[in-house]
Amino acid sequence: MNTLLWVVIPYACLAVFVAGHIWRWRHDQFGWTTHTSQLLENRLLRLGSPLFHLGAFGVIAGHAMGLLVPASWTHALGVSEHTYHLVSVTGGVITGVMLVVGLALLIARRFVSGRIRRVTTRMDKVLYLALTAMVVLGMSGTVVINLFGDGYDYRESLAVWFRQIFYFQPDPSLMTGAPLVFQLHALGGFLFLALWPFTRLVHVWSAPLAYLSRPYVVYRRRRGPAPEPQPAPASVRNVVPGL
Repeated sequence: MNTLLWVVIPYACLAVFVAGHIWRWRHDQFGWTTHTSQLLENRLLRLGSPLFHLGAFGVIAGHAMGLLVPASWTHALGVSEHTYHLVSVTGGVITGVMLVVGLALLIARRFVSGRIRRVTTRMDKVLYLALTAMVVLGMSGTVVINLFGDGYDYRESLAVWFRQIFYFQPDPSLMTGAPLVFQLHALGGFLFLALWPFTRLVHVWSAPLAYLSRPYVVYRRRRGPAPEPQPAPASVRNVVPGL
């Protein structure tokens, strides 16, 4: 069972993540978009979207630092375990609260506005449910265990197992002693990656780099009076020559 959970499923999810993006790009380029509903409702979106995106960027950056940077590197830089824990928990709580508030506002507008509710697809509902589950599990680990609980040093187990996946040498035993909420969060993270290519999240990879090199659109001011309107072709054909 441990091999299935911590070896087979992660690699299967990563394979779906890569193959799903390739399939989506080849067969659904017109759907490769955010499907924005800004024109239908902007009041809650104007507040919820920045909070969600800023919080998400902070959470992703925190995960990258915690999972990809070994503890020996921070120790070599002179960062004590207490300092790292303080910065990690503080940053995680702040960005996590921003993410929670932003996500709550984005979900609320789907129910408050009838027009938004009618354009919400089934995959949108699955995406919001998955995001909610991931946020709840992540905040539970940060707040309940690391802030108010006994704490858990995930860098000595979970982070090592995560890096080993990319070395193709994952050790399932590193995850067996982790708290349940961290196990569910790690497993849910890979399942979320498998869901990613089939949702609107693919717009993350569509950076508008072409705007940096495309020619400018030049607008010229019209000088003098506007030209007289020309008759429609049907009116010209109905005119009898010589009259």
